[in-house]
Parts: sequence; structure tokens; C-alpha cells
Amino acid sequence: MMSIKLERRLLLKIDWFILSYCCLMYFTNYLDRSNISNAYVSGMQEELHMVGTQFNKINTIFTCGYIVGMIPNNMMLQKVSPRLWFPTMQIVWGVLTFCTSAVKNVEQIYAIRFFQGMAEASTFVGTHYVLGSWYTSAELGKRSAIFTSSGLVGTLFSGILQAAVYKHLNGTAGRSGWRWLFIMDGIITLPVALYGYFIFPGLPREKKAFYLTVEEHALASERLEGTVQVVQEPFTWKIARRILSRWRWYACTALFAISGETESFGSNNLMGQWLKAIGGYSVEQIDFYPSGMTAVAIVSTLVCAIWTDRSGIRWPVLVYMSVACIISSICILVWSSPIGLKFFAYYLAGASYAGQATTFAWANQICADDDQERGIVLASMNMFNNVINAWWSIVFYPATDAPRFRKGMIAMICACVATLGVTWLVYYLERREWRSRGSDVKESGKDDKQALDESGMADVYGGSQEKGSIQK
Repeated sequence: MMSIKLERRLLLKIDWFILSYCCLMYFTNYLDRSNISNAYVSGMQEELHMVGTQFNKINTIFTCGYIVGMIPNNMMLQKVSPRLWFPTMQIVWGVLTFCTSAVKNVEQIYAIRFFQGMAEASTFVGTHYVLGSWYTSAELGKRSAIFTSSGLVGTLFSGILQAAVYKHLNGTAGRSGWRWLFIMDGIITLPVALYGYFIFPGLPREKKAFYLTVEEHALASERLEGTVQVVQEPFTWKIARRILSRWRWYACTALFAISGETESFGSNNLMGQWLKAIGGYSVEQIDFYPSGMTAVAIVSTLVCAIWTDRSGIRWPVLVYMSVACIISSICILVWSSPIGLKFFAYYLAGASYAGQATTFAWANQICADDDQERGIVLASMNMFNNVINAWWSIVFYPATDAPRFRKGMIAMICACVATLGVTWLVYYLERREWRSRGSDVKESGKDDKQALDESGMADVYGGSQEKGSIQK
């Protein structure tokens, strides 16, 4: 029987060292990623003579690089420890961020952002895979939310940083304020990468964390046995056929491929483009006001994750997110509505980010008994979402549609309705699988407690055995 005191000490250590680096890494990831939107409304458009949908093309090219880099990065994580690969890729995108400060035309930004997307493709899915390798399902939601929120903090900080940089550094050393933003982002990114080389532990089976004792290394794997596969098998065609013969890959991939598009309000900085297009706002205000949406996103993500970990139920978060975005879209579609209502609508749309952490925690939970399947499902969810992202903004949110984005609001409502449908499908299929497992163990003569332990259902419900009931 594992010591409760030992497990608490282990959790304290991995929370401190794993989450500290993952969150700082993702913070710089989104800081470097979202700075292009803030730079665009802070003088880059005029200085580089950008016209039409060139801003959308920058985001599309970044997404293409992200898609191209996803499979190579995930293959490298099978060969090279995350404790080495993550910081190395962070240095690459940090250097590319510095390079962006010196561009002379938009074509140079296209090239830089493509390679930056390739480097940043290592972070999101890789981190969710690492978190799912260290934490139980009852612990995962909060940690996934903290990780996701760190990226949102990067977005929030990017707008505040751009406003401050524009005010105090615009014109310094002959450089525009938006160029100084990229320099500042690079300066913040590189030390975090060096921190990762020293303290990030990689995966439990590597046993490389200097701050964990032999006993704690053993416990890190032992406490997940029965719910999370802790021994990695080599990938074979037999495993591929097994994954493709199950519902999990198809349903989970569809869930995030569709629900991820509800984040379009924030990822395309629609509020910033709206403020700039209607006029009457300073550069600092255009950079600062959209931060309210990010603040709502952070609060929604954390509150929803804490609730899902305690209840063991994930699907209501996606319902909340979808309903909030439908309301936001309707408020913006009715163009005669007052400015204050539009501010409310854009801020409410920050709820869309609550689904990201919950969706990946849910997939980690569903696939916990198969390590190879878990890695492939998580990667596929992110990859197919980005395949859609590559063309979604150009079709539905072109910069030329500012300030109204009528097509985009209609597309948002459709995406939310589709999200509700796929959420129900995943909910139904997961429970059908649980019922099937329950039937199997009853036929084998195992008691209820043993059946729960072996199926992982007790952990999924966040300790429901102790409560004497299972959520249905």
C-alpha cells in the first residue's frame, strides 16, 4: 500500500517542476504566437504595406508549418526525451521571434512563421501526453487547465506588453514599437528554454529527475498501473489496426477538430480588428481592450477544470462553451446593437477556451489504458483541428470583413451546434464502452470493486468508490 505522505510529496514535486516548465514554455509559445496579431494592429500593417487578406495568410502559413511539424515532432518524442526536445524547439522558435523584428516585407514573415509553426508543433500535444503519463484522471483536469491557462496568460500579456512597448519604445533606436515587441518576446523565451534543460523530468519511465528519490520514481509508475499504460510498446501495424478499429480515434479527433474552431474570436483577434475598423480608439486601447476576452478565458478554463475533476464529468463544459459562443455571435450579428453589448459579446466569447483543456483531459481519460493510442489520438485531435484552421480564417474571418465578420458569426453558430452534436456522441460511446466492460467483468465473476479498479472507471470518476456510487 502506497504511503499517502509519499504520494503527496511526489505530487508536490512533479507539480512544481513539470507544471512550472510546461506552463512557462506554453506562456512563451503563445506570447510569440499571438504577438503577430498585436503587431498587425500596432503599425505593422502600415509599415509593411499589408493589404487584403495578407494577415490571414500569415496565420494560415503558420498553421501549415504547425501541421507539417506535428508528425516529425511526435516521432522525435519517441526517440528523444521531452526533457531535451522541448527546450531545443523553444530555442528555435525564440531565435525566429528575434528574426521577425528585422523583416522588410510580408513575404519574409511568411517564411519565418512557417518554420516557427514547425518548431512550436512540439509543445501542445507533447505536453498533454507528458501530463497524462504522470497524473491520474482525477488529477489531470486541473493540471491541463493550468497548462492551457498559461498560454492564455501569454496572449493576455502580449496585448499588455505591446501597449507598453508602443508607448515607451516606439521609435527607439530607429525601430517601430511592433518590432520591439518581437525582441522583448525573444528575450523572455530563451531563459525559459535553459530552465527546461535543467529541471524538466521527461517521462516517468526515464527516471532522470534528480529531485525524485528511487522510491518516488517507482511510485510515479506504480500509482498509474491499472488506469494508465505505463510501459510503452513499439509501434506496429497491429497497433495501428487496433486503434483504427475503435471509436476513440474517430470521435475524439472530430470533437476537437470542430470544437477548436469556437476559439476563432481570440485566435484571429476579431475584437482588435473590430476596434481598429470602427475607429475612435488609440493603438494602446486596441491592444489592451481585447485582454478582457483572455481574462474570461482564463477564469472559465480554471473554474471548469476544477469542477470536472471533482465531478468526474467533462461534457457540460463543452455545452457551456458552445452556448456562450452562440449568444456572442448573435449579439454581434445584430449590428444595430449598442457598442456595450458588442464588448460583452466579445468578452463572453472567451468561454470558448474552456473546452480545450477539458477536451484533451477527456481524451487522456478515454485512452488511458493504451499508451500508443493515447499519443496518436492526442496528436490527431490537434492536427485535424489545425488542418481546418489553415483555411477557416481565410474563408470565414478575412481581415477585409472587419468590422462586422458576418460570415464568421454564422460559421461560429454552426460550429457550436456541431460541437454539441459530437459532444453527445463521445458521451454516448464512452458510456457504452463502460457498460460493455461492466458486462465482461460480471461474466468473469469479478466483484464490483475489482471491476472498477481494472477498468479505470473508479479513477475516472474522481474517487467515486469512496462515495459509494458512480455518476451516470
